[in-house]
This record gives sequence, structure tokens and C-alpha cells, in this order.
Amino acid sequence: MNPITTPPLPEHALLARYAGNGSYTDCYATDLPGSFSHAEFVAAFYTTWLFKVELAILKWLVAKPSTDDEAAELAQGERHAFAAWTVEASAPNQLLMRDFLGNTRSWLMIEPRHDGGVTRLYFGSAVVPRAVNHGRPRLGFSFRALLGFHRRYSRALLAAARARLTTAGV
Repeated sequence: MNPITTPPLPEHALLARYAGNGSYTDCYATDLPGSFSHAEFVAAFYTTWLFKVELAILKWLVAKPSTDDEAAELAQGERHAFAAWTVEASAPNQLLMRDFLGNTRSWLMIEPRHDGGVTRLYFGSAVVPRAVNHGRPRLGFSFRALLGFHRRYSRALLAAARARLTTAGV
């Protein structure tokens, strides 16, 4: 199985608008044998067992429930809100979601590889600073304390989506 890597954020990525402005951004990628659509990737990502744990927590904490059918509608571009997120932007093979508080962004992108029969899956996040310290945006202590967990969780989410696509359980 191909590893999950941390490549530079592609320049054309919708998430790139948050890079370099005081926000935290990250980018994870993995190559998957086969040809997959962006809709398949989005549906797989938001219906993995691991993401469903996050959805259960969100349903309990902020009363933002969701279903697999809603994830499929989001993937097909038929829905602009899903659980605690709304679509901030979309482009061919990309989706940028904004959480309901405006603090974080989640980004999904696919890129067919030219080496034949391989699809690169991308997942990234942005955390937008809320506090301003003498005119400079600043991320809070809570985020910095949880950054290690966030990085492991992001890799695990992408691995779970890759596994779901591999087993064709979308």
C-alpha cells in the first residue's frame, strides 16, 4: 500500500488561499491504483468508520447530524451543507469545506496521475487564527496543544478513505 505523504500544497489548491496568512495549513496525499472520481473520494471520505466517530461527537456536541445519503449528495454537488460544514468553494476535482464557526477548513482533491491507472488523493486542513496580537493573527494554545493529534488523525482519515475506495464499499 502506498504511504501517506506530506507534499507541498499544490498552487492551484483551493486551500492555498489560507497558506501564508497566519493560518495553519497542511496537505496529505496518497496514490491509489485505479481511476476514481472526485465524487467517489468525497463520498468515501465522509462515510468511513473513522469519520463517523467524528460525526457522532458533532451530533452530540453541536446538534449537527448527518447521514451517508447526505454525504453522497454532497459528493455529487447536490448539497452545500453537511454536518457542521458548508461548502466554501469547489472546483473540478476539489472541495473546500468551512466549519460552522469559521475556524477551520477541510479540503479534498483528486488528481489523476499521468503514470497510468493511478489516482492521487489529497486531504488538507486550515485553521484560521481568531485572536490578533498587535495586528498579527495568532493560533491559540488549544490548537498548538492538539497539533500532534491533528496530524495523526488527518493521516488516519485519509488512510480510511483510501481503504474504503480500495474495497469498493463507496
